[in-house]
Amino acid sequence: MTEAAKFVLGDKNAELQLRHGTIGPDVVDIASLYKNTGLFTYDPGFTSTASCESKITYIDGDEGVLLHRGYSIDQLAERGDFLETCYLLLYGELPTAHEKEDFVYRVTRHTMVHEQMSRFYTGFRRDAHPMAVMVGSVGALSAFYHDSTDITDPHQRMVASIRMIAKTPTLAAMAYKYHIGQPFVYPRNDLTYAENFLHMCFAVPCEPYHINATLAKAMDRIFILHADHEQNASTSTVRLAGSSGANPFACIAAGIACLWGPAHGGANEAALNMLGEIGTKDRIPEFIARAKDKNDPFRLMGFGHRVYKNYDPRAKIMQQTCHEVLDELGIRDDPLLEVAMELEHIALNDEYFVEKKLYPNVDFYSGITLKALGFPTEMFTVLFAVARTVGWIAQWNEMIEDPQQRIGRPRQLYTGAPRRDYLGIDQRG
Repeated sequence: MTEAAKFVLGDKNAELQLRHGTIGPDVVDIASLYKNTGLFTYDPGFTSTASCESKITYIDGDEGVLLHRGYSIDQLAERGDFLETCYLLLYGELPTAHEKEDFVYRVTRHTMVHEQMSRFYTGFRRDAHPMAVMVGSVGALSAFYHDSTDITDPHQRMVASIRMIAKTPTLAAMAYKYHIGQPFVYPRNDLTYAENFLHMCFAVPCEPYHINATLAKAMDRIFILHADHEQNASTSTVRLAGSSGANPFACIAAGIACLWGPAHGGANEAALNMLGEIGTKDRIPEFIARAKDKNDPFRLMGFGHRVYKNYDPRAKIMQQTCHEVLDELGIRDDPLLEVAMELEHIALNDEYFVEKKLYPNVDFYSGITLKALGFPTEMFTVLFAVARTVGWIAQWNEMIEDPQQRIGRPRQLYTGAPRRDYLGIDQRG
């Protein structure tokens, strides 16, 4: 027997079907509500609306759970690597040894970009924000690789997917090098995904660059922790853009543009800027008092989360990774890191923060870690985009293959002027 919810408002009524997921709350299917009642629902930010059906990522914010295809994020980050996670998100299962070898080979052999792309970069101002460069260069991939833009062809969709995962770190490293005025560094096929990215960012032609295994592992974990996060703003943007039939490169560029916002991907940059504003440990009590004052607009960035009402499961792993990096680099006297460690201690022990569950989130620790690795704050969101590309492309593929997929068309509650007649300019008072 099919379960249903009954909607009644005056003489208007509708029977709305209940739909059950594998885990998580059930949903009320309101697709027939307007047809039967002439009413829409009102849900700013779509925070109570399921926009799609997905098998990729599950989040339980109250319990602090994050699963990719059923696997917990802590197991993936501690026991796997980023390309294995990419395979899982794309294909639904962890790869066998042979499947992983083949997948790594395909990604590695796609890391180079068309040589004309280097000249494309010179069109940007020297001081352009790297995220602005990423939006433009990723969108431009459709002009260079138009042999994989037919979304009706499964083979072309997969070629585009591999290309996106492989080339985004190359474009990101090029954006960084262009930003600091250094020559581009070509990718190397003998390095892992994370090693290759660090090499492209920090190597210079005049001397050899030595890969630090601890730092490469930290970079790989950062990529895993940011690979996908269900139907967040940028992922929803990718799906909405893709619903119109736009090519995958354009859709990912749209996701990058959305990610740029300080409330989304820019949160780790905002957290580090906040540490800079505090400046020194002796000023922390002043800012803690301001954070507790509901009349003060100041907010501690990097604490709490829109979805997680418990400890962000990614933050636990990122915290461990952060301290591993700081220990490896012997960083002890950086004033910003001293402020960060003291804030972390307060947030985990202060009754006010514990009661409100304002725990340090993944953005707090990733900002500190990326600074220690040597990246400027302008690059933080770019690195987020590199990691999230696989989640976006997996969600895009799932949407394209969904038989229920329709072009996105949210409704509105119109509160503007009612219908009125046009008056000539001489009649307007």
